[in-house]
Amino acid sequence: MSSTLLEVTRSAHEDVERLERLIVKELQREPASNRDQLFQSHRVRNMIDTLISTTHKLVEVYEDKDNARKDEIAALGGQTASGVNLFGAFYDRLKEIREYHRRHPLARVIDPTEEFEELLKEEPHIEFSGEEAFGRYLDMHELYNEYINSKFGEPVEYSAFLDTFSQFQKVPRHLKLTRQYKDYLTHLLEYLLSYFERTEPLQDLGRMFSKVESEFEELWADGKIPGWENKDMANGHVQSQESIIDLDYYSTVEELMEVGPEKLKEALGARGLKVGGTLQQRAERLFLMKHTPLDQLDKKHFGKGSRTSQENGGSIVLQQNSMKEIALMEAKLQRMCEFFKERIIQTKENVEKKQALTYEEMEAEREEEEVQADSESDDDEQQIYNPLKLPMGWDGKPIPYWLYKLHGLGQEFKCEICGNHSYWGRRAFERHFKEWRHQHGMRCLGIPNTKNFNEITSILEAKELWERIQEKQGLNKWRPDLEEEYEDKEGNIYNKKTYTDLQRQGLI
Repeated sequence: MSSTLLEVTRSAHEDVERLERLIVKELQREPASNRDQLFQSHRVRNMIDTLISTTHKLVEVYEDKDNARKDEIAALGGQTASGVNLFGAFYDRLKEIREYHRRHPLARVIDPTEEFEELLKEEPHIEFSGEEAFGRYLDMHELYNEYINSKFGEPVEYSAFLDTFSQFQKVPRHLKLTRQYKDYLTHLLEYLLSYFERTEPLQDLGRMFSKVESEFEELWADGKIPGWENKDMANGHVQSQESIIDLDYYSTVEELMEVGPEKLKEALGARGLKVGGTLQQRAERLFLMKHTPLDQLDKKHFGKGSRTSQENGGSIVLQQNSMKEIALMEAKLQRMCEFFKERIIQTKENVEKKQALTYEEMEAEREEEEVQADSESDDDEQQIYNPLKLPMGWDGKPIPYWLYKLHGLGQEFKCEICGNHSYWGRRAFERHFKEWRHQHGMRCLGIPNTKNFNEITSILEAKELWERIQEKQGLNKWRPDLEEEYEDKEGNIYNKKTYTDLQRQGLI
């Protein structure tokens, strides 16, 4: 029945509308956990892809390059080669429908809505490594090993690598043009793109990169790309800052010799000239370029295996393109690192945390996280109606209202000694005087936590009560026997009691 082109078109429009409703329905649902949110995003992504492919088919149908749609519409109108036969076309169509139902008397009407509803229940297959923890962290161990074993890398810890791998401007220019560095950037970009597609399926990566490329072209034209400010490609050789010698500042060979043999060697090598000889020979060879272009120099000045003038000039464009390609990859990677900034910080914290755990503790923590994620999803599925915000009982349900009023659970008690901590209910308030929080607060005030201070929650009241207790015990009264002082002829000082005892014994 759906063999006609118009019926296929109608069915495709229906599928598009049905997919749009399902996408809206899915996005209106609040995910219960991170895993559920990731599944939701991938389900929506799959439905969007199906919708786009269906729309492309509809566009092809409406373009009607083979005139099939036009011929079918004409046939429905009864247009034939001999003329217009409207009733003949109607009865032919009716005969076709009856013949179909005669051959398929038990044909079941299939509701396509049920088939599309199943899309909301499926769990997409997403592959993550154990280190990635289902998209929570990054797994860059392979890239880390490639970095520390390269010439441009440094022997650092994995946690330090997570901080510095996006700082491409620190890599020297001459190392950026190596094949090893380009391969490293390619692998790094491939991993981040793969991770982006798995964790952010609804983000438009093409739009993000198009903006990066447009900004890059402007900065590259102005020479303002970090790490690529000097684009001097003189003679086909990329010169580092150390090897650049401006010959306009030197008027004689003797002045050029003061630069030193090492810098002269670097400058000659950067231009493809011979680097051997004495200091004077190197300076003379380099000084030739002050008045003679490189392509007019004698071939004997060029080193063995170096490019000739024509090859050297012809490779400038290739090296410039290579530089631009590497710089563009760095710009894309920089944008990806900015997007995953929080994820990189979380990954570093997780790595540092794991360094302090044993294997058994890590396994126990992983199992606990899985159980917690499952329990969160189960709890969210069963939303509890609690408009009065009653406390939860042992069964996870609100306690009865009469029990709430009987024990005064709705009454709030605040204790200043405990740092203005709130205690709900009389029983919790009475019990807190023996807890560590209250004991620690009393200890900080220098007051013993005795029964005398029960029901005291104010710091000022506690201090005043402690002063009255000390006065009652006589600790602050004047005691002349112990505090009144006497001095003998030799200048020794005694209290009254000691002085009297010594005087009676005749010792003073």
